[in-house]
Amino acid sequence: MDDDSNKPGRGQETESDDWVKQTSLYKEFIAEREEILRHKWLESEKAGHDIGFERALVDWVAKYRTQWRRWRQESGGKTDTTA
Repeated sequence: MDDDSNKPGRGQETESDDWVKQTSLYKEFIAEREEILRHKWLESEKAGHDIGFERALVDWVAKYRTQWRRWRQESGGKTDTTA
């Protein structure tokens, strides 16, 4: 059996991974993913069962994404509402 633990993408980050994580596109992706996961949790609580990521994604995009992106642009991408 081959040991893939030293190959990039197998638990180790490369310098290019660090660079990617600093891009605004990656940061927006992560922020959007967090919102979808929050939406998934809320809707799952309402439904009384896990609705799944795909359903939460489609529902969030259809109902909230445009407004959320507008809010992000106006707030300069800040997600901390306590400051």
